[in-house]
Amino acid sequence: MDLWTSFGSLLGLFAFIQTIMPVEYALGRLGSSLFDYLSWYNYFEVHEIVGINSNDLYSWVQIYLSSTAFTSAQRATLCIPKNSKKTNYTLANSGKVCDKFKGANVWWQHISDEYRQSQISFWGERPDEKRYYTLQISKRDRDRVLQDYIDHITTQAKKLEFLNKEKQLYTNSRSQHNYEFNRKPWESVPFEHPSTFDTLALDTAKKQEILNDLQEFMRGKEFYHRVGRSWKRGYLLYGPPGTGKSSMIAAIANFTGYDVYDLELTEVKSNAELRKLLIHTTNKSIIVIEDIDCSVNLSDRAKRKKEKTTSEMPAKPKGEDEESRVTLSGLLNFTDGLWSCCGSERIIIFTTNHIDKLDPALLRSGRMDMHIFMSYCTFPAFKILAQNYLLISDHELFPQIEAIIDTAMMTPADVSEILIKKRDSVTEDPTEALEVLIEALKAAKDKPKAKEQGDFADGSEGVEATDMPQDEIKEEVGNSLADKRSAKQQTTSERIEKSSDGKSDCERGAASNQGEE
Repeated sequence: MDLWTSFGSLLGLFAFIQTIMPVEYALGRLGSSLFDYLSWYNYFEVHEIVGINSNDLYSWVQIYLSSTAFTSAQRATLCIPKNSKKTNYTLANSGKVCDKFKGANVWWQHISDEYRQSQISFWGERPDEKRYYTLQISKRDRDRVLQDYIDHITTQAKKLEFLNKEKQLYTNSRSQHNYEFNRKPWESVPFEHPSTFDTLALDTAKKQEILNDLQEFMRGKEFYHRVGRSWKRGYLLYGPPGTGKSSMIAAIANFTGYDVYDLELTEVKSNAELRKLLIHTTNKSIIVIEDIDCSVNLSDRAKRKKEKTTSEMPAKPKGEDEESRVTLSGLLNFTDGLWSCCGSERIIIFTTNHIDKLDPALLRSGRMDMHIFMSYCTFPAFKILAQNYLLISDHELFPQIEAIIDTAMMTPADVSEILIKKRDSVTEDPTEALEVLIEALKAAKDKPKAKEQGDFADGSEGVEATDMPQDEIKEEVGNSLADKRSAKQQTTSERIEKSSDGKSDCERGAASNQGEE
């Protein structure tokens, strides 16, 4: 009788437990616990979504496994992402792959489960699938391997992501309300400029100096952290138009693999907006401001103070508001202030045709660490252009070109224009192109000499860069050699008369913008 009473009590207890916990769930938990206890392995899940946020570790595991999935996985998924030319390999659903680390074997499996019903939360509708990776690792290797393995995956994935991503060229959005809801401050297109340091028309020694500086910067993370400086580098490219400043920027981008942010200052309405643009740039990027002397009023404050005492204040450009403009102070903080530390591994590049017009505070070390003078075409630079356009490394006319090119003051753009006009005759004989170039060099030698490197640095007077014979040389290529000299002399005299006031278009534009506080 007592036995039956006890048995009935157990049945009642079982019925009560079943009302608060389904039997299947209890048995499942019991079986799972028993399996985990007897198993030789530990299992870890890496979910794509954790709460309402995406899981960075899921993306890094996916990138890391993409480098091994196509060689060892029996089932993989192939895809070509938008704006990419490379095929990506990822584990297919339920696909499994083995990896080795420090002598231990680990297994990854990709799981994709569909939700049984659409689930909508306060944050919006959830995705249709729940995706995650399962890591299987031996219990005896867990403490020895696990954390180092995760760190290894993170490091390698970041490197692979950087190497495989397509470089982008960004520009700041043009709008009266750049930062309205859901509006991006930068717009981008794929960066496909072909310029490299191999094709760049620049002296070999100067080119190697720049390459060494870039390499030291890229591997300088520990150094910059140790000395307490933000991990950034500033380059100032200055010299006459047509000397390859934009090509230099493209070559730096292709060498480093960084994205390029082409900042148009005239579209930035305030210093605060400038800071917002800065914090929306990524690490490993190049921020470029071209023709900075013509963008906003960044001229030397000492010179402007003297001009204010001797003349009336020039009127502000139409539509410009005193409270909504980028100032020199704002740009100084942009390049070397507290806000410049909100990212790492950034390169800031300024270009200008007139370095003497910029305020010295903008040029000091820490803001513009390396000043690179982009000179007129030299003989070593010409040899690079000859290899690029004519496919020759030597010719009997090279000595004549070497004897005159340094005194002719022709830019690499001028020389390139002559060589590209004669590209159809390259396969037969490049002599004709070189003869036309020699005549153009002789004619350019008779022109008034433009500023050399020292003149650009100290601000002395000279013929503006706009007086260079670019237009005349383009016209000469299609004419006979006799007509070239007379046409060139006539054009030169006309241009000298037009520039007799000693001011360039850029100077006149800057003069109207000297009302900066």
